[in-house]
Amino acid sequence: MKQEIQNIKSISQLHEIFGFAKPTHPLISIIDVSKWEIPEQFIGVKYTSDLYSIGLKDKSCGLQYGRNTYDFNEGVLIFTAPDQVQSVLKAQRLNEVQGWMMFFHPDLIRNTSLGKIIDEYHFFSYDVHEALHLSDAEQETIGNCVRMIQKEIAERIDNHSQTVIVSSLELLLNLSKRYYERQFNTRSAQSSDIVSQFHSLLNDYYKQGKFTSEGAPTVEYFAERIHLSGNYLSDLLKKETGYSVLDQVNNFIIEKAKTLLLVDSGSVSTVAYSLGFNYPHYFSRLFKNKTGFTPQEYRKLN
Repeated sequence: MKQEIQNIKSISQLHEIFGFAKPTHPLISIIDVSKWEIPEQFIGVKYTSDLYSIGLKDKSCGLQYGRNTYDFNEGVLIFTAPDQVQSVLKAQRLNEVQGWMMFFHPDLIRNTSLGKIIDEYHFFSYDVHEALHLSDAEQETIGNCVRMIQKEIAERIDNHSQTVIVSSLELLLNLSKRYYERQFNTRSAQSSDIVSQFHSLLNDYYKQGKFTSEGAPTVEYFAERIHLSGNYLSDLLKKETGYSVLDQVNNFIIEKAKTLLLVDSGSVSTVAYSLGFNYPHYFSRLFKNKTGFTPQEYRKLN
């Protein structure tokens, strides 16, 4: 049984599986972690859910997300999205861990402004070692958002409940986005090293002829070698340089293309193939978008 992956489809099912009281709202729940007892039989059981989750815990809780194990320390906030594989690595007694876990179903935000931009909060797909470290003041501010949502959940649902809950949730996510930027800034030495690693990998990829043989490198190619998730790496690069991973690769391609177009008399198609494009018109479109000229026009002008 422990090898099976169980799927949690709803807030009600989540409460039932873990022995909580019936939820007061069908699409969102906030659980007091101190009251969450996890017995031995849950250890090693893998599960996915259709739910988003946000959690703050004060110490190790032995959770595993995907391939990564994470011990929560005070002031660490972690986010998960639907369909991510999770498991419990150790039992948990009542009052052993303090904190909260918020779960919400996509239906809560589906027809709202938040539902349209939820994918822009990339930290839902960050790896656990990229969790958000909060100061005491930041914890208090996030806690105020959680308490506002908790108050709405506890009271009788009316025509305004969803608006208040979703707006408070969106504020929490926007604050988290701000705090992640602060985290990038306060770890500037580490961030600079990562930028250097990225550029070194990109240059080596080109020198080894991999653009021609394997096509342009993907976000995952760099993320795997720098040991970060793709979204975290792209967000960090965007903060440090103004360009995402894809932007950086495309800019690199254009700079190499400019040189090749001027020093090589071969066709534009040959240049395109050497830079990893199976279809030369895609290369021409990218070149025109980045420079304002077609490859042929650029050659004639220079």
